Amino acid sequence: MNLRGIDLNLLVVLDALLEEAHVSRAAERLGLSQPAASSALDRCRALFRDPLLERGRGLMRLTLKAEALRAPLRAWLSDAEAILDPPTPELARLEQTVRLVMADMPAAFVAGPLHMALRSSAPRLNLVVQPWHGAAAALEDLARGGSDLAVSVFPDVDAAFRREELSRERYAVVMRRGHPAAEGFGLESWLAWPHLLVSGRGETNSPLDRQLARMGRARRVGLVVPSFLMVLPLVRGSELIAMLPERCLPEEERDAFQIFPPPIPVEGFPLHLAWHMRRDRDPAVRHVAGLLRQHLAA
Repeated sequence: MNLRGIDLNLLVVLDALLEEAHVSRAAERLGLSQPAASSALDRCRALFRDPLLERGRGLMRLTLKAEALRAPLRAWLSDAEAILDPPTPELARLEQTVRLVMADMPAAFVAGPLHMALRSSAPRLNLVVQPWHGAAAALEDLARGGSDLAVSVFPDVDAAFRREELSRERYAVVMRRGHPAAEGFGLESWLAWPHLLVSGRGETNSPLDRQLARMGRARRVGLVVPSFLMVLPLVRGSELIAMLPERCLPEEERDAFQIFPPPIPVEGFPLHLAWHMRRDRDPAVRHVAGLLRQHLAA
């Protein structure tokens, strides 16, 4: 194939079409008219000798060839952007908004330090912490350009994303100081009192409950709340017992609680940083990512 006879702008349009699987959304994303995007799709079909997008049950779906094109096309565009990028401006002169999506648990203790670090290193950068709607929604936002960075547990991502582990989080059992379960704390005293569970979906059964069921044991979940920020005030004033990531316990508040390791083995979890490969060369995004590594590293 002779590259001199190809309009390489078509590949940019094709990337958006394959991401969106929708001509109108791809057009809106690129600032094109719908007829222009449709025309580009027709030209791509001729170029690759494949329909690329086909209608099925009212929706567009990617052909097998289109699926095979997605990862190498993204990689090629990312490399092209790296070649064509202008010199990186000084951080102090960057004027940009970086959008970060994460749950309240890391956001509560990292947002303040991030803001202070940006004040001194990149004072014209604005940081927007976006609400959390789950890992799948976060990756979709990254792919669509609605977010720049995401912090959470991402067990698997496809070739369009970068992912790195920031830390390994461990769980701790927390109760108010003077709680009756604290004396001689163990499995029996832990299960004898009602537990507080954090669930954004209002679920009353967690992996811990399934682990206990396999042991022939059970706990009573006395209260379910949607946010880790609600846990410590509720535990401080009640007989509830909570199990939460250790980072949720600020050093200055620890004296108000009694803290124990779980009485049964409970696996921790990784905290990941993720972004779309299109953001690889964005200096503002890279700077904020570096600060997140600094403040969230184990």
